[in-house]
Amino acid sequence: MGTERILYPCYFNSTLTRAEGRRIPKALALKSPKIQDIERAARKIGISGAVIEPNSHPAHWLHREGRLRLSWEGSKESLIRKIAKNIPEKQ
Repeated sequence: MGTERILYPCYFNSTLTRAEGRRIPKALALKSPKIQDIERAARKIGISGAVIEPNSHPAHWLHREGRLRLSWEGSKESLIRKIAKNIPEKQ
């Protein structure tokens, strides 16, 4: 079992700066990422047991975007990049 990780949609949002919460390069980011797309991408890379929760990022608490809780063995940054590369590009 890996370490528990929490992912928020703001990590993948191209409209935010790094200081505002984006954690990936703009080239991999989406305009308005949905928590369901992030969860689908996690399943696509073989992560099962990911849970969508209604909680929001503390800095973006008004947006009510939700968060994804999952288990991952590696670094959080490697997880975020791997998921970003697998999020559907329909936006």
